[in-house]
Amino acid sequence: MDILDLIENVKKEYVNKTRRSQELYDELKKYTPYGVHSNWRIWDPYPMFMSRARGSRIWDVDGNEYVDFCMAFGALVVGHSHPVLISEVSSFIANGTIYGFETEYSVKLAKVLLDRFGMDMVRFSNTGGEATELAVRLARAYTGRKYILKFEGHYHGSRDTLMVGLKPIPARAGHPKEPRSVPASMGLPEDIYKTVLVAQWNDEESVEKVFSKYGDEIAGIILEPIAMNMGFIPPKKGFLDFLRKISDEYGSVLIFDEVKTSGKFYGGAEEYFGVKPDIKIVSKAIGGGFPFSAVLGKKDIMELIGPNKVAHGGTFNSNPLSVYAAYITLTKILTRDAMTRASNLSEEIAKAGIDIMNDNKIPAYISYAGTSGGIYLTREAVELRNWRDFVKYVNLDAMYIYLTSMVSRGLIPQCIAPDEQWTVSVQHTKEDVDRVVEGMKHVVSLLKGSGVGEVFKIEEAF
Repeated sequence: MDILDLIENVKKEYVNKTRRSQELYDELKKYTPYGVHSNWRIWDPYPMFMSRARGSRIWDVDGNEYVDFCMAFGALVVGHSHPVLISEVSSFIANGTIYGFETEYSVKLAKVLLDRFGMDMVRFSNTGGEATELAVRLARAYTGRKYILKFEGHYHGSRDTLMVGLKPIPARAGHPKEPRSVPASMGLPEDIYKTVLVAQWNDEESVEKVFSKYGDEIAGIILEPIAMNMGFIPPKKGFLDFLRKISDEYGSVLIFDEVKTSGKFYGGAEEYFGVKPDIKIVSKAIGGGFPFSAVLGKKDIMELIGPNKVAHGGTFNSNPLSVYAAYITLTKILTRDAMTRASNLSEEIAKAGIDIMNDNKIPAYISYAGTSGGIYLTREAVELRNWRDFVKYVNLDAMYIYLTSMVSRGLIPQCIAPDEQWTVSVQHTKEDVDRVVEGMKHVVSLLKGSGVGEVFKIEEAF
């Protein structure tokens, strides 16, 4: 069976299993564009609609049960409906959900965050996008400069501030060493997106080219310490050290967007890679499933926030429910031991995937670190280093077959998008890992006869 026939077959399996999702999708798309409230949930032929979740499992509206390794795009390292968090929050919510004032837990959580992630001061927000916007504003205020440097393929929320060079079509993106500032959305004024400069991830020469032209005007560099929106692509050895050095050389602010990595490692990317930024943004998993984000930074930068200085406000900032949930999450659930155990299970998935792909001669790039990783079926044996590599080498047909077939077998092996990754929660078990490994074997048996595959060797990212 060729790959196109296989795509149609796996699509039919998906449709036969998810009829109620299709009905809801057909109704919802009458009221909202594409039938979803986030563009990242779009899936062909339609997304699943869910009804409940507990532990490592999630159930759709058709009653199908799945072992979930998406975990709300990495926001649930605690797993679904963690009993400790549910018990604590259920008691707390009786006292109110929002006050418009600070609480005792504003103090307690601030101390926990600063100790765990190694910074001087902190400000709370609700979403990663809000936090990255504040970080960029701080960098510009601190330096008095205009430009922000980001990396092609890195995602920092859907605010206008950084919706540039996200997933550009290579034909529009310019030379790989000197990417263009391509707006990632309609409706972005040129005056905004032209203030964002773009460099190539894992390419020191590309960064140096930008600094050679704009160095004294660059307020800051912002990056995902591990790129997680173009696959799972870590920095090459020494690259973060290089960014630290060039930031210091030019007096720019180094910003780690740890919306994802703050939940992948106990102490975040700084602890894992040994490189300290000036500002870091934490969110997603540390809120335990509640909307929470924070900007942490050096004291002289953070003290710029205030009346008639750097503006930062929000009715829901430091809302007591989210703050309390984050405090419980960090102190009682995402402990070092629990995260180490989850990381070990993640490594088991990756190593099993490497063996399966190699044994069956299916080209793939597999990388992992902490509680996450990803399998990306490729056109040939390669190591992905940046967004251009992802576009050039990842076999989107094979990825569609892999992800959709796994879903039809009751497994969500990583988020249902070809450029996303898996998240292992503290509630996943060895049995869950064994099930996803068996699912891989089944899907690979389908792919072997579809024209996908060459002899190759996969290299582990870590």
